[in-house]
Amino acid sequence: MKTATKVKSAKKPVPKAKPSEKLDLYSQYSKEYAASPTPGLVTVGAATYLSISGEGAPGGPAFTEAIGALYGVAFTVKMTRKFAGKQDYVVSKLEGLWPSFKDGEPVPDKEQWPWQMMIRTPEFIKPREIEEAVAVLKKRGKGAGADRVRLESVEEGICVQSLHVGPYEKEGATICAMKSFAESKGFKLRGVHHEIYLSDPRRAAPAKLKTILRHPLEAIEV
Repeated sequence: MKTATKVKSAKKPVPKAKPSEKLDLYSQYSKEYAASPTPGLVTVGAATYLSISGEGAPGGPAFTEAIGALYGVAFTVKMTRKFAGKQDYVVSKLEGLWPSFKDGEPVPDKEQWPWQMMIRTPEFIKPREIEEAVAVLKKRGKGAGADRVRLESVEEGICVQSLHVGPYEKEGATICAMKSFAESKGFKLRGVHHEIYLSDPRRAAPAKLKTILRHPLEAIEV
């Protein structure tokens, strides 16, 4: 049995944006989002997210409401800080955690799929700011689902990562390639798989959608 390939990750101090600069987490942590169609290993540190969980088909009513609530809170917090003269930042791209279905087992109906949708957010955002944003949205009549948005920390460690180009329904082949690559390095998949959406499906053709696929790993026992 193969042993896991060691991945070195020298921790270097991350430069902080000056108050007059707009913080961009994707630029600050660019190595964590580096991906190509060829799978590779990446070490992902702890990250803070605005998060909302639910169940149902992607694009269905529950899913659509959750995405609206997530973005509503994200932009309300950002603009409130900006108008108050506090540190400004770019609202990050949408990300999602999805169940990993085991080989050979039937895939549940999409209406039963659990999901967790997320937007990475700066560590200086506090729960109080989320509560205030939810109150603002409710006052404006746009608070549906907003009270389900929460702050959450996610730390994935060593992962296999690849860029998938094409429809979401065709991700299976990319995930299989990631699994084979991970096993060749002495790892196996663990937990749920992570998607980072680089394209807007409302504007891009399905064949041109770009999605970073990420899956946490654990060493194969000897």
